[in-house]
Amino acid sequence: MTRTPRSIAEVEAACDALDALPGDALATDPAAHAAELLHLGEDVLAAWVTAKGGAPTEGESEGFRLLALHRQGARGTPSFNACRETCRELVYHHNLVLDDPASSEAVQRLRMATMIARHLALFVGGKLVVDGLGDFCCSSRPIRQGETAAPEAMET
Repeated sequence: MTRTPRSIAEVEAACDALDALPGDALATDPAAHAAELLHLGEDVLAAWVTAKGGAPTEGESEGFRLLALHRQGARGTPSFNACRETCRELVYHHNLVLDDPASSEAVQRLRMATMIARHLALFVGGKLVVDGLGDFCCSSRPIRQGETAAPEAMET
């Protein structure tokens, strides 16, 4: 079955919806929720690749499309590497849930993965607005403050 990729705004809304679910709803099928969170991350990175004029890969790196999309998205944009560890954390929490979906910690792990997926969406969405975002960190200061100055002018 082919999935329709979501926009970054739709990913953020999906994260909000997952956050709103009670723990017992998350505990009914933690593996499905973990897979959904991984797909949300893929959608974010696919949006980045598409916005940069590329065709998002269907390939995998280290067994995950998310990591292959990150590798593809980082080509020619060194500051995009700032989200590499965020991608790896999302994969890590996905794997923790799949390893033991019946664990008493599965819901907590899904909540953490939701926060990570949202962080990825905010970072990439911010980078699409302000290209220099993440050159030195993933601070969204220029966006939060409505600054339009070039990133070089924002350095302190």
